[in-house]
Amino acid sequence: MDLQTHPLAQTLNNDLAAGGSTLLEMLSAKGKQAFFPSRGILGQSAEAKDTAINATIGTAFEEDGSPLCLECLEEMVTVPSTAYLYTPSYGLPALRETWRAMIISKNPSLDGKGFGLPVVTNALTHGLSVCGYLFVDPADQIILPDLYWDNYELLFEAAYGGKLTTFPMFDGQNFNVTGLDRLLQTPGDRKIVLLNFPNNPTGYTATEKDALAIRDTLLKAAEAGKRVVAILDDAYFGLVYEPGVSRESLFTELSDLHPNLLAVKLDGPTKEDYVWGFRVGFITFGAKGASAAQYKALEAKAAGIVRGSISNVSSIGQHLLQKAYKQPEYDKQKKAKYQILQRRYMRIKEILAENPAYSATFDPMPFNSGYFMCVKPKGADSEAVRQLLLSKHNTGVIVLAGLIRLAFSSVPLDKLNTLFSNLHDAIRELQKS
Repeated sequence: MDLQTHPLAQTLNNDLAAGGSTLLEMLSAKGKQAFFPSRGILGQSAEAKDTAINATIGTAFEEDGSPLCLECLEEMVTVPSTAYLYTPSYGLPALRETWRAMIISKNPSLDGKGFGLPVVTNALTHGLSVCGYLFVDPADQIILPDLYWDNYELLFEAAYGGKLTTFPMFDGQNFNVTGLDRLLQTPGDRKIVLLNFPNNPTGYTATEKDALAIRDTLLKAAEAGKRVVAILDDAYFGLVYEPGVSRESLFTELSDLHPNLLAVKLDGPTKEDYVWGFRVGFITFGAKGASAAQYKALEAKAAGIVRGSISNVSSIGQHLLQKAYKQPEYDKQKKAKYQILQRRYMRIKEILAENPAYSATFDPMPFNSGYFMCVKPKGADSEAVRQLLLSKHNTGVIVLAGLIRLAFSSVPLDKLNTLFSNLHDAIRELQKS
């Protein structure tokens, strides 16, 4: 059977198109085919969850009805035994509600605005892949700055046949809104935009002025009749170190901006809560005028993609996070970890100011947030610098798009001086040769 005509997919598509909404037109062909199998094993199991004898789901239980699990594993983590069971493909219900409330608490401008309930993904990478499935057809252009995480190439080009179409990220020391506008105005009724703040690799977050200009540019495209999907990679959200830099996600500006614009927020605890190995993330939808049924349809499609790819996300990871978010010390501990990164950021600013000689070997790119900063070497090839740092200075860095990325998130405060001294010496040696 053609999945696009599957009754469940068609029901979701009808919901998305209801009331003259353009939401359905924003989906790719595969996105239109996506559905959650609510009448399959999961749906039938859900209907039977309160029965006296439940012989539906492929999990195992002790004779007393508790989940059957190994004692050696139970001794390692303090979570209820239910954490060993599957979670729904949508994610742990309590965690979805908790994360939605946390989104509002971290983005106060969202209070009172309508947006959907987050669906749990296998962290940000998987969330981006879900977006590729939902929105990217072969040869579709994904508009984004030219300084981007290299995994986007695998996610959108290799996996879904899209094409990353870039504009220069910076106009002087600010985000290049004119470049974004130019690509939005090119022919085509459907536009996919991918924005990542704080940016990997540069560590730049849109200023408050940038954010408003980005909003106005996307609104201009939507008002011109273009259907715009704005994918917001908020992996490093909250790690902002300077005044005047936007403290809230662009989702606050875009989630109810125009009926022709669908904002898709991708975030999670990976970087925000320093749990890289948990592999838990979220995808959340926002669109002006979207109904509860339309949000549920988008969420069902996302959950169907989760079901069809990984079935569901780590139950233990979700239960641990839900428990952590209810701990009275959570906010205090998170602030303390933030301050560690902020101190490193401030020390880098001091190092650059204290060493004017460094201007002869590299230019720092604009940065104000996140885990990273980038430099552009002068008179030396970036890859040659990286190799020399490895072989002679016992120092590792990353080269992306001709820039050298420095992850100060992983460098102790007392080694930052040495990091920049080694960088300076390596470039100077290559300049002389």
